[in-house]
Amino acid sequence: MPETVFEVDQSKSMRDQAVPGHNRWHPDIPLAAMVRPGSEFRVDCREWTDSQLGNNDSANDVRDVDLSHAHMLSGPIGVEGAEPGDLLVVDILDLGPCQAPQEFGDAPGQGWGYTGIFAKENGGGFLTDTFPDAAKAIWDFHGQVATSRHLPGVRYTGITHPGLFGTAPSAELLERWNRRERALIARDPDRVPPLALPPLPESTLAGQATGSVAEAIARDGARTVPARENGGNHDIKNFTRGSRVYYPVHVKDAKLSGGDLHFSQGDGEITFCGAIEMGGFIDFGVDLIKGGMEAYGVTTNPIFMPGNVEPRYSEFLTFIGISVDEDDTNEYLDATLAYRRACLNAVEYLKKFGYTGEQAYLLLGSAPIEGRVSGVVDIPNACCSLYLPTAIFDFDIRPSASGPARADRGMSAVTS
Repeated sequence: MPETVFEVDQSKSMRDQAVPGHNRWHPDIPLAAMVRPGSEFRVDCREWTDSQLGNNDSANDVRDVDLSHAHMLSGPIGVEGAEPGDLLVVDILDLGPCQAPQEFGDAPGQGWGYTGIFAKENGGGFLTDTFPDAAKAIWDFHGQVATSRHLPGVRYTGITHPGLFGTAPSAELLERWNRRERALIARDPDRVPPLALPPLPESTLAGQATGSVAEAIARDGARTVPARENGGNHDIKNFTRGSRVYYPVHVKDAKLSGGDLHFSQGDGEITFCGAIEMGGFIDFGVDLIKGGMEAYGVTTNPIFMPGNVEPRYSEFLTFIGISVDEDDTNEYLDATLAYRRACLNAVEYLKKFGYTGEQAYLLLGSAPIEGRVSGVVDIPNACCSLYLPTAIFDFDIRPSASGPARADRGMSAVTS
């Protein structure tokens, strides 16, 4: 097993760890560990909300979760010799729930994980106008397979991956982020959910920083919700074992940090907390390409090579959406709208088998669905598609003359 350079005790909050992590992006967060190019090492990760959600049958914890804490990031890990302009080569060697063999306990990742529909006024999701209220599904881990008491009739192999990893921004890059995101918020400052999340001193975790440095991090540190030029919260399900990611380096030592591990996720993570969220471990290998940003033109976002590890699902039922809204308004080549309509079409289909809309939404967020932009040239309608593996169900979901196999499928955890 590689040396653990960032260790997490899952019985404690990230703030109370021997070496605490952080929950903002800022160049001055002190290094938690240093590694050399060519080395392999392990990083423990806390679940992204710092274990605010429990293994229970209520979604009140989803409704009431304090998102000012998110995300819990492990690191920063410095890489000797890394300088601005380099590319940091990161290999994902292995990852999984809390330790191996599997731990069991109260924290997500200790034998279980969850998928949540976040309330519209607290994060929302891709279909938040249709599903504005919080709901939740608990998943039990059986090796590489997940099942849920809140979604009976479904069993699938996950593509375990980190939702979030990235390098630290430079001071100049951080200033650009804050400037452009404040300008976006100003377009509609009262929108629910908001258009972006500005820096927020409340609940800031600044690693081992103290005094005026910690105050500056709290004042200016960027929230970790979106992906940006440094990487960050990509939520790409194919960032799994065997993947290689090339991260731009913006500061000395690169300062690699991350977390937000997922047992499984569908393309788009459509419920906002659409993956099966967990804490756990991830093993990395790192190297450097000196001057790689300019040499390869990788200046705005990372590039990556996906791993070869994924479930072998070969048959899909595919749902199509076009850029026509629910009120029959046609938009011009709007791929976001088209994918939303594909998702809603899949939800309506699954309801015919006895699932509630919330159950169907939770399933599409967490199962290894494939989302594709299928056409963006045939004016006025963009076309997007959602590929749903048929083998994850223990009944036949294909259309037939006998009609859908409707049954009592229970319900997801809801709020009270």
